[in-house]
Amino acid sequence: MFRKTDEVKVLRDPVHGYIHVDYEAVWQCINSAWFQRLRRIRQLGGAYMVYHTADHTRFGHSLGVYEIVRRMVTEVPDISNALTEREKLTAMLAGLMHDIGHGPYSHAFEKVSGTSHEEYTCRIIEEDPEIRGILENTAEGLAKEVADVIRHKSRNPILPQLVSSQLDADRMDYLLRDAYFTGTTYGAFDIERILRILRVSDGKIVVKESGTYAVENYIMSRYHMYWQVYYHPTARCYELMLWELFIRLRDLDKMGQWPETLPEFRPLVQKKKLTLEQYFALDEYACGYGFAMLTKADDPVVRDQALRLTNRRLFQYCENTPKSNKVIRAKLKAAGYDLKYYFLKDEVDQRPYIPYSGKRSGGIWVRMHTGEILELSSASNIVNSLVNGPAGSDNRVYFPEID
Repeated sequence: MFRKTDEVKVLRDPVHGYIHVDYEAVWQCINSAWFQRLRRIRQLGGAYMVYHTADHTRFGHSLGVYEIVRRMVTEVPDISNALTEREKLTAMLAGLMHDIGHGPYSHAFEKVSGTSHEEYTCRIIEEDPEIRGILENTAEGLAKEVADVIRHKSRNPILPQLVSSQLDADRMDYLLRDAYFTGTTYGAFDIERILRILRVSDGKIVVKESGTYAVENYIMSRYHMYWQVYYHPTARCYELMLWELFIRLRDLDKMGQWPETLPEFRPLVQKKKLTLEQYFALDEYACGYGFAMLTKADDPVVRDQALRLTNRRLFQYCENTPKSNKVIRAKLKAAGYDLKYYFLKDEVDQRPYIPYSGKRSGGIWVRMHTGEILELSSASNIVNSLVNGPAGSDNRVYFPEID
């Protein structure tokens, strides 16, 4: 029996109503320095440049993922019966801390650092004295067990499916939360229905055939949120310009012209393995201060890029075609722009659902009324059409406004 809090702790949440905490280990992790740092990391990257209220944080999202996992392991009979108390607590802690290693500006920062947030997450869980101490004081070996859920190496294959699969607590929370804070309805789906139709079969989480429509709605929500929010061209532009600022800083460092007033960014730009202490300091408050400092840099490219990011003077964009590119590049050169930093290409594609192919993401499985287990695209005509139809894609170029 693991130690419980004196009373059930509740945190008000606009998506879930209340977040419920009754394990001491969960409460202590929430109050740790690393988890509190997530208050200083926005959930969405450049999307808040489009949707002005989308400045919610990884802190709120992580609590939401924990709450969905908590409900899965306590309220869904098949899942609850399939897990021990230790496994339930492990899953809740993994859901809570799955993003604890996130850097600023969402996934855009991973391109800058060259390291995935999952790698930092596992390092924090297993190496940070406070987090590791909480987990190991709760149960010996718990830190590795939590990290193994995030690595998809858990001894019980059900646990990673709860936190990171194609029908998981992470996706369910971010779709609902991001839709709420962007003021859109694209991410709405019936989470209560989905929780009711979850089952366990042969070590896999499956859904009842009668719940296929709710899952189809969830899949379509993902599709619309990606194109209307996550891949919005203005959001992508902000992230590309952020990346180009660090490219310019990297080039200056190679030329021996690093702006000495900003030492915090240097290990990051050099793609060195950061200590946890260095990484902890890189939140969006620190980056915002750094960009403000760079608006006074001697280098004109860095200065201009920093001013554009700080004051939202973003590039314009158009379709990426050889004919238009030739015209745009000629005008940029004539205006004195260095094309390396001022002519940016971006191509994104997205499928709302990827069928099982042996990869860790797996698929969504449907238990038919006959007892047969089918992969979702075989059980749903709508999803089958999405899988076999053309992938949605955008291919654009971004550049400063020119006459």
